Amino acid sequence: MKSPLATLVSALVATTALLAGCGLVSSSGTFHDARLPGGERPLDGAKLVVTSKSFTEGILLGKITATYLAAAGAHVTDLTGAPGSASSRQAQLNGDADVLWEYTGTGWVNYHNETETISDPKELWQRVHDIEKSDHDLEWLPPANFNDTYAFGASTSNAERLQVQSLSDVAALPVPDRTFCVDDEFFSRSDGFIPMLKKYGIPYNDPNGVPAGNVTRMDAGVVYTATAKGAPCNFGMIYTTDGRVKNLNLVVLDDDKKFFLPYSGTAVVRDVVLDRYPQLRTLLGTISEHLTDELMQDLNGRVDIDGEDPADVAYDWLKSEKLIE
Repeated sequence: MKSPLATLVSALVATTALLAGCGLVSSSGTFHDARLPGGERPLDGAKLVVTSKSFTEGILLGKITATYLAAAGAHVTDLTGAPGSASSRQAQLNGDADVLWEYTGTGWVNYHNETETISDPKELWQRVHDIEKSDHDLEWLPPANFNDTYAFGASTSNAERLQVQSLSDVAALPVPDRTFCVDDEFFSRSDGFIPMLKKYGIPYNDPNGVPAGNVTRMDAGVVYTATAKGAPCNFGMIYTTDGRVKNLNLVVLDDDKKFFLPYSGTAVVRDVVLDRYPQLRTLLGTISEHLTDELMQDLNGRVDIDGEDPADVAYDWLKSEKLIE
């Protein structure tokens, strides 16, 4: 059963004027009604606004959070699916939204313009946590065990044929086998393709590294199918939690020299809200403990590949884990 329309309308009316300044609007404002096992209500009477970014994984995390916190007794306003990173982030900075899932790499690079590459996920989280707490009164809770970062993938057949498991293995291949598919944005990033090749000792546009003719630039979505086919490239740029990784049976190559920055998923809560409802620390921690790369691939795939509604996927998953009933 969906949340009652009257509840939704009153919640949206109450927040529309408040959120107009940052341009934040809801994607659908709906999630499924549920309750915690045994009918416990640790957040009974709490009023919380949950927002998210507009891409599939962000919306899924927002729907999971909204459903679970409402099941715990909170009156939740669902403002998931805010366009771009800026509007959901700004809403939280303004105090117009209370809970938002973020990524440590995003906090480090996009929000604080840091250029140092910190490969240890826990160290990066701690650095971001400390900056955000002192500068913005935001609490970055301990991260979940999934990392939505850049990686390179290969088809299972190519990985077996070429006997590669890591990017160092790719660097050891003969030059003709070092073929890559990437999108324009990743190709041009200061922390993207060309610096990565340099890190692994196979510089771009070098006859002994990766000649320009070995690289095909294409739309990000096409990279996955091209990589699965092994044409025109053996290796393609992917995101580690994308549903197509599992759907297309791609092998994710180990970034053994730790070039890519971690993007650990983390629930972020305003300090004042966490002080008011300390139960959030445990409840959001329970969600985090269940999230992995493989799980996020499954959930993302159910939306992007199978066409399911994120609210349905969130509810079904929470129920399957016996977190709600």
